[in-house]
Amino acid sequence: MIENVYQHFRKEERSFIDAVTGWIQECEDQYTPYLTKFLDPRQVYIIETLIGKRSELKLYLFGGYESAERKRAFICPEYFIPKQDDFKVSLCEIHYPIKFANLTHSKILGTLISTGVKREFFGDIICDGERWQFFIDESMESYVRNQIEKIGNVSIRVEERTYVDIITPIDDWSYISGTVSSMRIDTIISSIFNISRQRAKQLIEAGKVKLNWAEILRPDFEIGLLDILSVRGFGRIQIKEIEGKTKKDKWRIQFGVLFK
Repeated sequence: MIENVYQHFRKEERSFIDAVTGWIQECEDQYTPYLTKFLDPRQVYIIETLIGKRSELKLYLFGGYESAERKRAFICPEYFIPKQDDFKVSLCEIHYPIKFANLTHSKILGTLISTGVKREFFGDIICDGERWQFFIDESMESYVRNQIEKIGNVSIRVEERTYVDIITPIDDWSYISGTVSSMRIDTIISSIFNISRQRAKQLIEAGKVKLNWAEILRPDFEIGLLDILSVRGFGRIQIKEIEGKTKKDKWRIQFGVLFK
């Protein structure tokens, strides 16, 4: 049974598939809910696929706000309807001298990870142009707030906020329909950012590309539905939809692109 599941996903995703299978089994055997850490869009796609049409289980997702990219999954028996508090997501705001300093997503994320807390405990980092906020597993919120006093050379203060204080993040994603000869990372980057395959390969091998927030060094790695590529200095790409192949055997793709 599990081998049949594996064939629909990448070999690198097997450990996550095994974890999800265990969560599902736990819910079915003990008839109790299971709350995951924050998941990226690709992981959400996998968990949605594995739970599928299981009539005895329900899947709920929440990342702090409606268009959240990273979400926690709540797997539960069909009779259970979770409340927002059940997702245990806290909101924090970073206070800094706005007129004299600039923060960036990468600097904030790097500082958060430097506390020793794994990426899976953090949700989205959002900005309205000036203010910065981030979502975090409530079990780590107090610890992280007390650990951080600076981001780079900028003195900051992290405060917990309520959900009525959520800023409206700037969404500069563009949506592009196009065709590519393959789903290789170097091919996708070359096509979207209009650079040569060789240049794309150099960026990947230099460690300047991340796949779902993890460094990827293989130009020939093939990406799939809802994967997110982050290319330092260029921006981000998400595979929103795979529409199939053209008569010339090219992939027809709907991309979400966030240009730097």
